[in-house]
Amino acid sequence: MQLTEQQVLALAPDSSSAANGKKLMSASKWVSSGKNEQALWGECQGSGSKPYQTQIDLTDFASKCSCPSRKFPCKHALGLLLFAASDSGQIAASAPPEWVSAWLDKRTATAAKKEEKAAEKAAEPVDEEARRKRQDKREQRVGDGLAAFRLWLEDVIRQGIAGLPAEGPAVWEQQAARLVDAQAPALAARVRRISDLVGAESDWPQQVLSELGSIALAIHAWQQLPRLPDEVQSSLRQYMGFTVAEDEVLLSGTRCKDSWMLVAQTLVHDGHIRVQRNWLQGRQSGQFALLLQFAAPSQPMPANYIPGTCFSAELACWPGAASQRALLCGTPAALPAESAFYNSESIAQMLARMSAVLAQNPWTDRIPAVLQALTPFRDAAGNWFAADQQGQALALLGTQHWVWMAVSGGAPLDVAGEWDGKHFLPLACMADGCYTLLNEVHA
Repeated sequence: MQLTEQQVLALAPDSSSAANGKKLMSASKWVSSGKNEQALWGECQGSGSKPYQTQIDLTDFASKCSCPSRKFPCKHALGLLLFAASDSGQIAASAPPEWVSAWLDKRTATAAKKEEKAAEKAAEPVDEEARRKRQDKREQRVGDGLAAFRLWLEDVIRQGIAGLPAEGPAVWEQQAARLVDAQAPALAARVRRISDLVGAESDWPQQVLSELGSIALAIHAWQQLPRLPDEVQSSLRQYMGFTVAEDEVLLSGTRCKDSWMLVAQTLVHDGHIRVQRNWLQGRQSGQFALLLQFAAPSQPMPANYIPGTCFSAELACWPGAASQRALLCGTPAALPAESAFYNSESIAQMLARMSAVLAQNPWTDRIPAVLQALTPFRDAAGNWFAADQQGQALALLGTQHWVWMAVSGGAPLDVAGEWDGKHFLPLACMADGCYTLLNEVHA
């Protein structure tokens, strides 16, 4: 395990857990500790008579602690990881105690049972005729809902959008509710987000028209759905809110086996859930892949992914044109940390790649990128940009660009982040051979 303090703190569920975990990163806080290739464990003396037993599975950084905290990972798990990251030599390699072995065995048995259950489910016969009828019925409902929304949208454009701020969010919420009733929940969520754009910034008309144009294109495409290529149909259905079960992805998704680096990670609130985007980059394939996770505000993510770590794994990809989302198949094998990103590109190359993606799937919101030799700068108006060695520049999102300036010392660095067609969000860089986060990743 070769983690930095920054990478460990990226696992923290909130800032208070991160601060409390840092208080437990010294050897004096641990009554005992140990490690092997699979796990890390320790006993931390708390306020009670018995020390808290903390254990971490190093294959996926899942943790368990006997403390009463409802946060995952708790401050003791964070403290133990920070202790190991600061000076792993102080933790002796040894055979795990019984309480650690029992937990690891239980996790192995649970994983095996889950895979067995998934295999049994995949082997079950599927009534394709009934499935097709259900899909046809839903597509008809979505089509009816889109037709009604199109009439409203045409009225808005005909009247002009200048009066939208005075109407307030209720009109958008009404349309979103109707789309939910029409079984297009993802499109409804987009309509709600457009409501937040109205009147928010000086260029809100351009932003709103851009979003409405994307929806109008989707409505037109839906009317031609049977004539579209299968991959485009899949992308359009997902744009509306049709889901694809993970079992189906594992069964029929395109597979890609490679060595992967988790180059960037974001965590945002989307309504009443938290959404975590984990962007992977393959060493041999050069391909990017997205591991997407969801959790309620008070719940942990299904899996712990640490930015900057590397592993070998096979991925199954979601259907769709220029699809980015993928699913891990089985348990990944950890690889040593790298001192550089696997691949990088110029701004011009990234823009060309974005153009190619949009040509296949015009509803793509963002793409990941690892950009070569970027230097941040600020203009006279206080706006932030990043320039590469070819003189190309991108407008930046985010609030911690001074961190980038401090880390780089003004020198160009390879930077990983997200491009949404208008702004680049820098998330991490390689500085002096060390992976370094450039923006806060937990919300």
